[in-house]
Amino acid sequence: MSIDGFGTTVAGPTAPGTSAVVEARNVSVFFGGIRALDDVSLAVRSHAITGLVGPNGAGKTTLFGVLSGLRRPAGGRVLMDGVDVTTSSPRHLARSGMARTFQRPQLFAGLTVREHLSLAYRLSCGPARFWRDAVRVRRQRPDAGEKERIAQLAELFDLDAQLDVYVDNLGLGTARIVELARGLAARPRVLLLDEPSSGLDTSETEQLAHALLTIQRAEGVALLLVEHDLELVLALSNWVYVLDFGSVVAEGRPTDIRRNPVVQAAYLGGAA
Repeated sequence: MSIDGFGTTVAGPTAPGTSAVVEARNVSVFFGGIRALDDVSLAVRSHAITGLVGPNGAGKTTLFGVLSGLRRPAGGRVLMDGVDVTTSSPRHLARSGMARTFQRPQLFAGLTVREHLSLAYRLSCGPARFWRDAVRVRRQRPDAGEKERIAQLAELFDLDAQLDVYVDNLGLGTARIVELARGLAARPRVLLLDEPSSGLDTSETEQLAHALLTIQRAEGVALLLVEHDLELVLALSNWVYVLDFGSVVAEGRPTDIRRNPVVQAAYLGGAA
């Protein structure tokens, strides 16, 4: 893959040199007698892209659910800015500055791109609940802050021509970009990305990669990139965690991960 002219890692300084926005500390999750996560610790650091990779069944989605408030761990804690949020709801986490995307874009049929951005902005910045805003999104005039934010996001992701297009008519690649833009509507401090390249072709994946770099550089938001695509993660991330059988089996800079014998054996076929 070529990203930013690419083929080489574009990651910046070592992530542990910056403060953690979200942390998992010794998190364990059980499904019946099966240990899906075993004493997992991970830090999503400010002004950095943190990668999490592993094969199917490694526990990535389970950990993602714990971090985003959708699943309660059997043991361990989740911290946000050093505050324990292990039992916090997804809504509370969103209000605290966390946003997320999904493996399959979760967009609302019958709404335009602009309406998605408006809805996300109002839900995150205002007192209204989802159902009320969803009903009024077309009738309620945007305030100056909302207009400014939508214009910024449209420019950031080159969405001006699609703002008034119904999301039903978008291709998968553009739909994922819209979901990213929606996640940024209220200026979150951390964005969790769940398998964002799933289903994309090479061209769409490169477009996605550029969008993620743009987010990190222009918005300064911390990103957690949960992916099956090892090469994409190695190209983009400052720090990478490798999860297998519910445990972290390696972590480090992308260059270290690429040389790690455990990772080589499991994911690179033993090649250096």
